[in-house]
Amino acid sequence: MITTLTFDTKKRDEMIDITSYIQDIITNAGIKEGIVVVQSLHTTAGITVNENADPDVQTDVLRRLDEVYPWEHTLDLHGEGNTAAHLKTSTVGHSQTIIVTNGVLLLGTWQGIYLCEFDGPRSRRKVSVKTIQSE
Repeated sequence: MITTLTFDTKKRDEMIDITSYIQDIITNAGIKEGIVVVQSLHTTAGITVNENADPDVQTDVLRRLDEVYPWEHTLDLHGEGNTAAHLKTSTVGHSQTIIVTNGVLLLGTWQGIYLCEFDGPRSRRKVSVKTIQSE
C-alpha cells in the first residue's frame, strides 16, 4: 500500500517531524511486522531520521547546512537559483526505510522522522509512504 501525504511548509528551510503521521499509517494498515519506506518525490525536500527531543538540533542542522551550502553563490548557474536546496537534499537523502515491529516504528529513544524543506515555503504534495508487511 502506498499513501501520499501533503505538508504545507512555512519557511525556506525547516524540518517537520512527521513521525506520528507515519505511525498512523502503519496502525491503520494493520502492519505488525515489516518495514515502511518514506520518500520525498521532490528534488528540494528530503527525508531524514534525527533527534526529536531537543528542537535546537533541527535549528543547528539547518544552520550548518546553510554554512556548507549558502543560498547564493557567485558560481551557481542553475536558473531557478535554488542550487543550495538541491545540494542539501542530496546530502540528507530523499528517503528512509524504518523497521516496524509489534505495530510500532523501530526508532531510538530520541529519534523522529523528518521532512526537510529546503526551498519553501510551499505545499509538498508528494511524500509517499510504502508499508510492507512481513510474513
